[in-house]
Amino acid sequence: MQRLGLNQTLSQKLSPQQIQFIKLLQVPTAELDARIEEELEINPALEEGREETVSDEADDSADDFDEDYDDNDDLDVDDYLRDDDISGYKMQGDGANGDEDDREMPIPMVSTLSESLLSQLGFLGLDEKQRMIGEQLIGSIDNDGYIRRDLEAIVNDLAFSQNIDTTLEEVESILHRIQQFDPPGIAARTLQECLLLQLDRKDHDNAAVNNAIKILDEYFEEFTKKHYDKIQKRLDISDEQLKDAVKVITKLTPKPGDSAAGDIRTQFLIPDFILTNNNGKLELTLNSRNAPELKISRSYAEMLDTYDKSDKKDKGIRETVAFVKQKLDSAKWFIDAIKQRQQTLLKTMNAIVQFQYEFFLEGDESKLKPMILKDIATRIDMDISTVSRVANSKSVQTEFGVYPLKYFFSEGISTDSGEDVSSREVKYILKEFIDNEDKHAPLSDDKLEKMLNEKGYNIARRTVAKYREQLNIPVARLRKEL
Repeated sequence: MQRLGLNQTLSQKLSPQQIQFIKLLQVPTAELDARIEEELEINPALEEGREETVSDEADDSADDFDEDYDDNDDLDVDDYLRDDDISGYKMQGDGANGDEDDREMPIPMVSTLSESLLSQLGFLGLDEKQRMIGEQLIGSIDNDGYIRRDLEAIVNDLAFSQNIDTTLEEVESILHRIQQFDPPGIAARTLQECLLLQLDRKDHDNAAVNNAIKILDEYFEEFTKKHYDKIQKRLDISDEQLKDAVKVITKLTPKPGDSAAGDIRTQFLIPDFILTNNNGKLELTLNSRNAPELKISRSYAEMLDTYDKSDKKDKGIRETVAFVKQKLDSAKWFIDAIKQRQQTLLKTMNAIVQFQYEFFLEGDESKLKPMILKDIATRIDMDISTVSRVANSKSVQTEFGVYPLKYFFSEGISTDSGEDVSSREVKYILKEFIDNEDKHAPLSDDKLEKMLNEKGYNIARRTVAKYREQLNIPVARLRKEL
């Protein structure tokens, strides 16, 4: 038997204005221009430029419209057109030289790795079938320059997707030709093959090169484990000859795709904040790109004045003015969201600067304090999610370089004195120990643990290993040098 029931629930939903603010808050400075351009395209009531003084006629027309139009939505044109001083916010670029920061940043025009390889493929004089196989192989190359897809799978891909009947031998033959392309080592299937491809292009009359080829070809596993004694004994070479061969190998590129795409990936980082030290006093400014000059379209505001002089009973005019009002509302919301974004960014970054003041004065990583999102959220009386959105994709320019805001957040480690220190401080000291170690007898994780404990840091060996891996430092055995 069915029963009807009535349930009362209470839920909280974000308003369109709040959603718009949240989206704008997490946009980094480099992408803000594009977001503003997008809004300018879809809303004709929004324009670039400074606000101008408007006549009282537009205000009167708006008042008349609010009285006559029954939608319970108050429209105060004065709110839209009042002369808000955007430059009142503390931003880099206010004043006579502000235009310098608004110039377009140059973007390098460089072909991609794939385009470069396809261009080289065109010089091989292949027939149509071979060219399509070559294109399939190039399309299978990962960003680091390797082909990790099995060649038999590529044969099947060609059969099913391109209707090309080929053999493993034919595909491998074309692959070998592609492996002669620049950059050296491209299209290798393993690290060993990648390094050997690079050595093949070097002078084979050089004894060090020949020994390097033998080491990688015959004793690759021993080399990766740094069992140099075994290699030296089996090749019957001197200490000096072994050192020369290893030196040749260590100068090779393990990821040729990365080196080829280096210029392509270069981006001009635009910091969101600029922090300067003025005689011991830190001054924070907001990048001027975060403060675009936006205003309400005067022509749209004057449309309301037209309504005051027209037949208010005309349905077409009422619909037109309703449309204009909606666009004006949207434009005002967007301008307000931009201003709120500026205030929130400054408020959050100021709290971070105050929390990590000693670091920002000297740039000494050991001065970084343990800091989590909640610490800043509590200081500025905002939600943790808001702080997270600010920190996630923003950066600050200091006298010591440009840092992502996420850099300043880290967990704490207790010391013998009962204080908490930043895990970043521990990592910094750990790296110093390893940088200064005897490379002929590198420090083990156990030894590093004892050294840190002696300095007063209560840290376990597994934590040492975790921090070492986060610093991309290999184990002691792999750090050993001849």
